[in-house]
Amino acid sequence: MTTATRVYVARLAGLAVYDPNGDQVGRVRDAVARVRQDAAPRVIGLVAEMPLRRRIFIPIGRVTAIEPGSVVLSSGTLNLRRFEQRPGELLVLEQMLDRRVIPTDSPRPATVVDIAMESDRSGDWTLTRVAVRGTTGRLARRGHLRQLEWDEVRGLVGPPAGQGTASLLAMLDNMRPADLANVLQDLAEGRRFEVAAALDNERLADVLQELPEHDQVEILAALEPQRAAEVLEEMDPDDAADVLAELPKPEQEELLDLMQPQEADPVRRLLDYRPGTAGSVMTSEPVVLTPDATVAEALARIREPQLSPAVAAQVFVTRAPMATPTGRYLGAVHFQRLLREAPAELLGGVIDTDIDPLDPDTPLPEITRRLATYNLVAMAVVDDRDRLVGAVTVDDVLDHLLPADWRERDSAGASRD
Repeated sequence: MTTATRVYVARLAGLAVYDPNGDQVGRVRDAVARVRQDAAPRVIGLVAEMPLRRRIFIPIGRVTAIEPGSVVLSSGTLNLRRFEQRPGELLVLEQMLDRRVIPTDSPRPATVVDIAMESDRSGDWTLTRVAVRGTTGRLARRGHLRQLEWDEVRGLVGPPAGQGTASLLAMLDNMRPADLANVLQDLAEGRRFEVAAALDNERLADVLQELPEHDQVEILAALEPQRAAEVLEEMDPDDAADVLAELPKPEQEELLDLMQPQEADPVRRLLDYRPGTAGSVMTSEPVVLTPDATVAEALARIREPQLSPAVAAQVFVTRAPMATPTGRYLGAVHFQRLLREAPAELLGGVIDTDIDPLDPDTPLPEITRRLATYNLVAMAVVDDRDRLVGAVTVDDVLDHLLPADWRERDSAGASRD
């Protein structure tokens, strides 16, 4: 098995980590280096993310191969305690990417875009080369990319003179929102706010929905009110309502007033329901069609990529209008039934009316029992005028049945080999 002897750390991020048996144990998220007084930092290990969002430390001595698509370990026995950074250590990507530095051969500052680690004959790894992009002083022009030796750059260690986000965001670009939320939780508070603010509104909304509520509130509070309102508009109404419910009433109203009325109205309605009921956990934007729509139209609708699997699992059929609160609720058609029917068949002829919808005041335990009893992933919520006002999905229920801190990172102390 061959292995690289020089690796740029940003290219390691996201690589799968395998044990000697070929079983994946996690993915690389960063490299850990120990600062030395008169020499370049020595790499002592990697930070890997395990299932269930736990970051662990893997000593560099356990790494037997670094290949283009994977990192291979010498042993499958790992210390599963959560990684915590120690004094004198650097997280290469988190703390050094996008740092403003000064090349020794130029007075003009540059920005770090990557750092190479290199192994010697004894197998020790050291940070050796720095890829930097110079500044031009002109708008819309990028400086030249250069590779310099570690000792040819000033400002690599110690408090940064400035640190942007472009290179870090490029590295995180393909992450799922839940994984990016996980990364944000591990960043220092100031850095977390910088990275969150640099995300576009849609991406930030997706990430916020995966964070604990106190982190959601802190990030929104760090944004300008107008920007915070725009991000809330991009969130699912039920998630936006959950975040706003954590804010004092005056701040709630300020943000709701800044939102577009068509985006704020469903959120206001959700905030009116009692906590722990169907109304408080439902989504107000299920898939809704009228009975004269065809099976082909329904299948096209549930194929839309922005729909979650639970929302796309069924179509709710109502009289017009189709926006909640709709016209009279008629029933539901599950996607498996749609697959069995002729494309030209009308939904009105294939709806399921056997299961009674939920009332907005139905408590969570009752919702859970009914979902389990009928093996459903979603149920309609109907008001006292037989109008569909939303749907409770299984992920909504799980989110509220799990402990309040289920999105928090494991806080167990770190102990390394």
